[in-house]
Amino acid sequence: MSESGAGVVGRCGWAKTELSIAYHDREWGVPVHDDRVLFEFLVLEGAQAGLSWETILNKREGYRAAFAGFDPVKVAAFGTGDVKRLLADPGIVRNRLKVESAIGNAAAALEVQRERGSMDAYLWGLVGGLPRRNAWTKSDQVPASTPGSDAMSKALKKRGFRFVGTTICYAFMQAVGMVNDHLVTCPRHRAIEREGRGTRNG
Repeated sequence: MSESGAGVVGRCGWAKTELSIAYHDREWGVPVHDDRVLFEFLVLEGAQAGLSWETILNKREGYRAAFAGFDPVKVAAFGTGDVKRLLADPGIVRNRLKVESAIGNAAAALEVQRERGSMDAYLWGLVGGLPRRNAWTKSDQVPASTPGSDAMSKALKKRGFRFVGTTICYAFMQAVGMVNDHLVTCPRHRAIEREGRGTRNG
């Protein structure tokens, strides 16, 4: 059976539904260097706080529609009318703090782009520029945060980003491939390694 099939042996245990399996098999742990996608994951990981990732995956298309395709230029220009619109949108998590933080984070992202050239250069620079290769054999070995996510959280907060605590930052790092946290039994762990993406030992 293909890696995207429902019966893949060894797949990370959290990928159980059709939506989470597709996300796991196609995106999770693959290094991202596109500023818009990096901003998307910052927003989505912040939105997840207190909720399940499955909830966010179910609302992902709603977020893309509501937040202008995660274009930080457009999102940073949102005003009070947009906040009111977003808080009435069932396609996203209708939490005022999360909505307002996404708009503020867009402005912070633009400032990073002005100063550092790109979100890609800045964020990957915080982790040394290369993915970290881990070799977990059990899901309970995977940390919720690390010194690296602590440092990223501190750096982002200093720049005015919100909803970027250390556990959110580590989930972000996992999502955008800054760490390969697929279990070693998972076909995706080997696939990412074969593609030369996990190049730094944990």
